Amino acid sequence: MTAHRLAATALVVAACFAAALLAPAAAQTPAHAPSPSQPDKPLAKPQKPAPPKSAPAGTVAPAAASASASSGREPDLAFGAFQRGYYLTALALATRRVEEISDIKAMTLLGEIYGNGFGVAREDQKAAEWYKLAADRGDREAMFALAMFRLSGRGGAVNREEAIKLLAGAAKLGHVAAAYDLGLLYLEGQLLPQDQARAAELFRGAAQAGSPEAQYALATLYKDGHGVPQDPVQAARLLAQAALADNTDAELEYGIALFNGTGVAKDEAAAAVLLRKAAHKGNPVAQNRLANLLANGKGVPADPVQAIKWHLIAKAAGDADPGLDNFMHGQKPDVQAAGEKAAQPWLEAIRLSHS
Repeated sequence: MTAHRLAATALVVAACFAAALLAPAAAQTPAHAPSPSQPDKPLAKPQKPAPPKSAPAGTVAPAAASASASSGREPDLAFGAFQRGYYLTALALATRRVEEISDIKAMTLLGEIYGNGFGVAREDQKAAEWYKLAADRGDREAMFALAMFRLSGRGGAVNREEAIKLLAGAAKLGHVAAAYDLGLLYLEGQLLPQDQARAAELFRGAAQAGSPEAQYALATLYKDGHGVPQDPVQAARLLAQAALADNTDAELEYGIALFNGTGVAKDEAAAAVLLRKAAHKGNPVAQNRLANLLANGKGVPADPVQAIKWHLIAKAAGDADPGLDNFMHGQKPDVQAAGEKAAQPWLEAIRLSHS
């Protein structure tokens, strides 16, 4: 059982977070889990971390506000209006701050407003211009936003070299998402020379700053010994942190670590809790592994109906398991029918998502 796979190329990675202020990245396709006939068999070694999730709309402005508060600047009325949804007021106030005092955070806020079409028509070129003004003056949020634009070609031509410089600058100034994304590019080795040690260094900084994605990414490197010495204990510790922050991939991987006793004391019951949580969030690998536990009574009481249910759901999502097929067909007809009925709402949702 593995976590989500990294995109095939760094160009795909770049495209995933190019719409950084608009939409989340698409989910990746997970790999297979072991059959119920081998419940204690160590799972497949972990894969590289998933591609970066695009930042949701409004992420630049809150960071700008926190910087304003920590530096003792006067209250940012433009951001206050923005936060309450008064976008035209925010636009007017931010424009005035730029005209009167060349406020860098106001420049970034204007980029955010135009880049997302908050209260005005979306204008990528104008957003890019405002981001560049702020980025040239050292605002890390604007650097990150402009890097996303340069990678995708929003507001101008694609410029990967400039994007990487902007990410590096933002990361150096402590921008957590920039450090994580730059680490992924070093790990993939397409837009940058592959350097797993540098990737681990960037992930570590972001992980220490509390990024669950970076904690998960660094954990996968410790598992395989890529860029860092192989250390299952460190991997488990990082996975636990990310799982506590509700990272689905980490819930899956830490559940596996708990089940197998890899880097942490073996605890099948705790593993089942995490796998069930990830399964309910739609992770097919967790669904398959939970079905295995329910079929074998590992960490949870044996429940063939629920085992069949989760097996069918995982199978419909692409995670087939011949061992569970055999388990299902070996049950009494009423048990099999009950499992199929329990799976129907999920199966219908999967069918609709593929139509």
